[in-house]
Amino acid sequence: MNDAQLLRYSRHILLNELGIDGQEKLLASHALIIGAGGLGSPVALYLGSAGVGHITVVDHDEVDATNLQRQIAHTLDRVGQPKAESVRTAIAQINPDPQVHTVTRRADAALLAELVPQADVVIDCCDNFATRHAVNLACVQHRKPLVSGAAIRMDGQVSVFDSTQADAPCYACIFPPDNLPEETRCATMGVFAPLVGIIGSVQAAEALKILSGMGSHMAGRLLMLDGRELSWTDIRMQRKHDCLVCAALRT
Repeated sequence: MNDAQLLRYSRHILLNELGIDGQEKLLASHALIIGAGGLGSPVALYLGSAGVGHITVVDHDEVDATNLQRQIAHTLDRVGQPKAESVRTAIAQINPDPQVHTVTRRADAALLAELVPQADVVIDCCDNFATRHAVNLACVQHRKPLVSGAAIRMDGQVSVFDSTQADAPCYACIFPPDNLPEETRCATMGVFAPLVGIIGSVQAAEALKILSGMGSHMAGRLLMLDGRELSWTDIRMQRKHDCLVCAALRT
């Protein structure tokens, strides 16, 4: 690190859990963010400000005026721009260090097969089950830790699915692809603005802990937030040995 970086990241360096070694790991690491909306905004801003060296942002959508209520990486003057490009601008305005690569495409299987192997951690900030399952499959196939978040109305959830741990569940263990709940979208159901900030911030924290070598303790746990009462429920999850995704791929 140069003198400017030592000053910029000094509050991280002071932490016993992180220090210079951990910050250098962040600077050398690569995070893949799927989705640049309500969850992806705080994730990208915190990873960028914390000095993650390489960040890839995937989102096919453009900034809309209705996004600005909660998607804090975007601004009024960037309405109509690709969200991924808007996020890159937002990161650069905070920290010039990260190299931010943007992909303005849907995160389909082919794209994930290309991008996931290059990443040290994958953060799922998308808004639909099809993409979540595609991301999970790619992470299991390539043994990459996955930080998953979701938020709708006044409820949120976050977890880490770490395929490097033999006994840890994957996303499909908890939400089987052949038995999905009804899809809900914030465009029709609404979402409380700070809720995505809370969940996204937890996702960013877990990603930074993984990348810095501090390690996450959330594998096998699902944190559920009730935004009405501001109460958390911590659910312990087990790997399904007949899981349609990870059972065969982990043998």
